[in-house]
Amino acid sequence: MVRIALVQLAILAAPFTAHSQAAQVGPPKGTVIVVGGGQIGPEIWQRFIAAAGGPDALIIDVPTAGGDSVYPSSHRAPRGLYQAGAKNVVMLHTVDRKVADSDSFPALLARAGGVWFEGGRQWHLVDSYAGTRTEQAFMAVLERGGVIGGSSAGASILASYLLRGARSGNAIVMAPGYEVGFGYLRGAAIDQHVVARERLRDLADSLLPTHPELLGMSEDEGTAWVVWGDTAEIVGRNKACAYGGAATDSGKPFLTLFPGDRYDLGARRVMHRASEGSGITEAMVDREFASCGASCKATVLIARAGKVLIAKGYGIPAHPRYMPATTVPNFSLGGLSAAFESAARQLAGDQRLTTGLITRRLLTPIGTHKTQIDTTGGTLRVQSNVDELYRLELGLESPGILAGGGLSDDNGTLTMSTDSDTSVPSLDPARGWNQDRFRGVERLSLYGGPDGTRNAFVRIPSRRIAVIILSDADALDARGIADRMLERLIRR
Repeated sequence: MVRIALVQLAILAAPFTAHSQAAQVGPPKGTVIVVGGGQIGPEIWQRFIAAAGGPDALIIDVPTAGGDSVYPSSHRAPRGLYQAGAKNVVMLHTVDRKVADSDSFPALLARAGGVWFEGGRQWHLVDSYAGTRTEQAFMAVLERGGVIGGSSAGASILASYLLRGARSGNAIVMAPGYEVGFGYLRGAAIDQHVVARERLRDLADSLLPTHPELLGMSEDEGTAWVVWGDTAEIVGRNKACAYGGAATDSGKPFLTLFPGDRYDLGARRVMHRASEGSGITEAMVDREFASCGASCKATVLIARAGKVLIAKGYGIPAHPRYMPATTVPNFSLGGLSAAFESAARQLAGDQRLTTGLITRRLLTPIGTHKTQIDTTGGTLRVQSNVDELYRLELGLESPGILAGGGLSDDNGTLTMSTDSDTSVPSLDPARGWNQDRFRGVERLSLYGGPDGTRNAFVRIPSRRIAVIILSDADALDARGIADRMLERLIRR
């Protein structure tokens, strides 16, 4: 179980002490954490626990969206919180509105530092709690400076306008009778799973033409908006999107935000990009990939300390559902397949490496959706994208999470289950990688070809730096580009 040092908690909690009393969208007090479903990494859980008051704070876990009538105390829902260091988690659940509107049922919330809404279906939360004393007690946690968060359905309920609340199915974006959320973020609507389920068009096509006054907020799986006042920081594994602001991506109805970026929800503008002051600029990266040529397709992702500095595609045609160029299409990894093979073999122990085993032990726990693997003939061949390779990078940065059973999904479930008669060995994140030193620090690297062309996956573990390059061109000097990016990052 991951333990959080007091110094770390002080650093993590620091932003939550400064709030704008004139916040238009976010909470005047407290913190709201909005997660896009899927596998939730320790970087998000630790922010939630810090905002709740630390590992000893009382945290209320609400599994009601899952749709069961009863949740036993042994249910796995809070396991992600426990893994991240929380010691005092209590589940609160009812399907009876009379119980939810009683004085006794929500009494425990008076001592809580945080409330977490699990995933499932939004309408269960509305039917159980909307307009009751329990809903008032949820809000009171936030008003006294606590934290309220949720994932998937538990994320959408956090906004004033509720998306996908229909009883008949979550494909219905706007559902009469289920359009009012709990309102911790005002004048806003929240969508989730947007990249994994290719939902990026939905807010623009259905909600905003009818409600142009709303701020649309969406986030992919394992990715969070951490909100205090009107300031929001993106944390996690992929991307978030803001709809209804003055600025949008070229040819798209939203602005893409990356982990480490900050956004002003009230003014609807970027406050800070993670790349600022990093030594890496988009123009610099553009020049590097100009040599690839007009017919070349390439993508690049550069990250440091959990912040994504660059994530961009070159020569990738626009996708009809606005999917990111860094997610679609996949590229053949060549020599980079060794990153998956090494991790999978360690996690598999003495079991034969099969497609099903790799998916269960590695791909699902790190939250991949597009990665394709082939084990025909005993050789592992992988097609993937830079976004999902970054998910692998984050998994390797926390090898104890993978070896211990994986990340927690939006229902708190550990999806990397082990066979009952097989223990999972520890994971060495350097095994299977080329190891040398670059400017005095340890470097781990893999390349698409033996001469460093086409693809590169280069890591500096001590600085949490990753440079990931994928292309379809043998002429691309991926090794050289990665080295020049490392030069600038290590100097800063």
